[in-house]
Amino acid sequence: MRIRSALTAVVTIGTFAALATGTAQAAEYSSALKVKGVQYDAPGTDSNRCSGGNTKNEYLTIKNYSRTATVNLKGYVVKDATGNKFTFTAGHKLEPGDYVKLRGGRGTDSDAGNVVYRQNCNFIWNNDKDTIYLYKPSGAKADVHSYTKRANDRDGNGYITYHG
Repeated sequence: MRIRSALTAVVTIGTFAALATGTAQAAEYSSALKVKGVQYDAPGTDSNRCSGGNTKNEYLTIKNYSRTATVNLKGYVVKDATGNKFTFTAGHKLEPGDYVKLRGGRGTDSDAGNVVYRQNCNFIWNNDKDTIYLYKPSGAKADVHSYTKRANDRDGNGYITYHG
């Protein structure tokens, strides 16, 4: 009788943990905005010089996967595992199906060109492994992805696709 009670408790706790995990994960991806892909390793030899460096070739693509809603990026935050972050401070509206490339380096943001520059010449994504966090203006998680070069970049081109 004790074994049966203990087994029931384990099954109940396991079911609760699975439900809690499923709910947390569903909430994590409740945003229309998601990470479409990341060029975590810019082609060429890494150089974070503002003039002549290749940080502009490191970028994160964020896409609006909604079929109907336009989303303003103002207030959204992108972070890596060590806390490097970028906050979208200007209004940049993404129509349904539209995307923006958040590039390193300095440049002129362009709605027509679907590009926003971090205005920072340091690389944000590690070449071996990292975690990408996308937060809503409310602070809630919109999307999260961890990668390792070995496990996620099979062709070795420094680019990983998420959400297609």
